[in-house]
Amino acid sequence: MNDTQPPVDAPRARAVDARLGVIVRLAAPVMLAHLTEPLLGLVDATVIGRLGQVHLLGAVAIGAIVFDVLFWGLGSLRLSTAGLTAQAYGAGDDREVARAMARALTLAGLLGAALIALQVPIAAATLRLMEASPPVAEAARVYIFIRIWSAPFALANYAVLGSLVGRARTDLALGLQVFINLSKIGFTLAFVPGLGWGIAGAASATVIAEILGAAAGLTLLARIGALPRGISLAEVLEARALKRMLAVNRDVAIRTLALLTAFGFFTAQGARSGDLTLAANAVLYNLFLFGSYFLDGFATAAEQLCGQAIGARDEGGFRKAARSVLALSVGAGAAVTLILLAGGTAFIDFVSTNPDVRREAAAYLLFAALTPLVGATAFAFDGIFIGATWTRAMRNLMLISLALYLATFYAARGWSNAGLWTAFLVFLGSRGIGQALTFTPMTRRAFRKAR
Repeated sequence: MNDTQPPVDAPRARAVDARLGVIVRLAAPVMLAHLTEPLLGLVDATVIGRLGQVHLLGAVAIGAIVFDVLFWGLGSLRLSTAGLTAQAYGAGDDREVARAMARALTLAGLLGAALIALQVPIAAATLRLMEASPPVAEAARVYIFIRIWSAPFALANYAVLGSLVGRARTDLALGLQVFINLSKIGFTLAFVPGLGWGIAGAASATVIAEILGAAAGLTLLARIGALPRGISLAEVLEARALKRMLAVNRDVAIRTLALLTAFGFFTAQGARSGDLTLAANAVLYNLFLFGSYFLDGFATAAEQLCGQAIGARDEGGFRKAARSVLALSVGAGAAVTLILLAGGTAFIDFVSTNPDVRREAAAYLLFAALTPLVGATAFAFDGIFIGATWTRAMRNLMLISLALYLATFYAARGWSNAGLWTAFLVFLGSRGIGQALTFTPMTRRAFRKAR
């Protein structure tokens, strides 16, 4: 490096503020927004579950897994956009911040159109893998063919949310995400118990809410002057930046698909154990979501702060942010586990009116309640690695954890559903251990290159 002063209009690095209060300020809006996600799952499970037909609750669980795989897998778009935006923001390169958003929206449109075109083979492959009973499969097919039309809008929403997080505007991300989720809840209540549309109503509610969310998100970006106007096609397709964006998306997508393979395997094994086990695990899965979305607030703060520190070449700020996020995440995970242990039985009884489902879910409550504590370290490191765009390492560690998960399941297969839950806990815990072992050498390498 040299001491030559940059031109007046050159990008200037933004200082990284990794104080505990700043992390909490960034995390709190995301937590509030994410807490509406399990509420959404709760509404779907409750309005369908209270119809008294076990096969419909199982169909909702399978449909949710399908779109977890599709949208969470392609939700790499949100994560990669957040990481790349945060690094450009930390470097003071506002033009690159706008370019990152333009590239993300372009990719969202292309991927969404592809999913709609492939809806028939997607549904067929999913239902074949799940091996659900015929009534469950038929209801799930209805749900999939309707909800797939939300794809371009859901992916555009991921791009908008990623851009807002990368700019440290989690307050605006909160407003947008709450608007989308409350819209889903409102339309679900209107269409299912209100109009009696059943499972088709639940799917239609999601489509309408995603469309409204995309319109609101783009309007919001325009009003704060963050819509990527004036970005040429040549800038969007600039080879080096595009290659990096696609590589990050590829790695995060593989990592996310491995994660969702674990979730899908979990649901599939429940389905193979019968509709009762499938329905009970669907109820308990909402407890896991409650903990995971809560912890994701700290991970999202890490995405922004660690990404900004990488862009600004601030090793001290990076390490401080990582340490603080890890401490807060583990503490929150322990607190959420205690909450779930105390209130889990009441939650089960509220969600399902079927006495057999209630008994089956209560028998495995302890396993579900432990997921936030066991997975807290992995969630924190996910945010750190995404902000730093260490996506290749994150991908490889996820694949190793998936292999350990499957090995544990088959070793404990004689334990039935308890073996399945044990394997799931091994999966969550091994991810955090692997990331912890990798963190220090990755940090040294990243800032050695930056000097």
